[in-house]
Amino acid sequence: MTTSHTTLPEASPGRRRRWRYVAGLLVLAVLLVVGGRLAWSWLNPLGEQTIDRSQPVLLQSIKDLSRFEAATGNFQVVVDLEKDANFLPDAIKGTRTLFVGAGGVDAYVDFGAMATNAVTVSQDRTEATIRLPRAQLEKPNLDNNRSYVFAQQRGLFDRVSDFLSGSPGDQRELYLLAEKKISEAAVASDLRTRADANTKAMLSGMLKSLGFKKVTVKFTDEP
Repeated sequence: MTTSHTTLPEASPGRRRRWRYVAGLLVLAVLLVVGGRLAWSWLNPLGEQTIDRSQPVLLQSIKDLSRFEAATGNFQVVVDLEKDANFLPDAIKGTRTLFVGAGGVDAYVDFGAMATNAVTVSQDRTEATIRLPRAQLEKPNLDNNRSYVFAQQRGLFDRVSDFLSGSPGDQRELYLLAEKKISEAAVASDLRTRADANTKAMLSGMLKSLGFKKVTVKFTDEP
């Protein structure tokens, strides 16, 4: 019985060299593509990069708050601001801007302003009387996400000036005017009255939960 062995032909040296040559070209092509992209991103004169060189945040002060935020009012106003030149038509010199200002106003009661004898308790500790200052209004807080220029008309001189300066114009005056109008509306509203009532309800409920059967909350301007 005879056994036959089959021997696979070995690749010739020339073929091995060709495969190595092709593999080397592929590796070189990949390196050129990746390196080219990196070089272009680095040398591209029109490319941009953002570098944050901001300084660390500094804590300037800490204040202990003794305020009770009793109510919040949300307001919206449309500011119609027009500026005209004395002797030129609006098409030449002048602006008119419609600005939508939206924000909130908080009403608070300052417990830190209470007198030392503002709280009196009966001997059997079943009744309590509290005298509070009236609610006050915070400065309006405009919401930048909901405040925007709705429409604007500008004369020729104003458009040229904005184009040369690269800025559509300063909007601080619009924000300040919107804050002023919202503040006036908050004063004319019943926001402070609502805050007074909410503060009374909060203190009465808190003290009754502590065991007081009768709780009287008055303001300092009440008899």
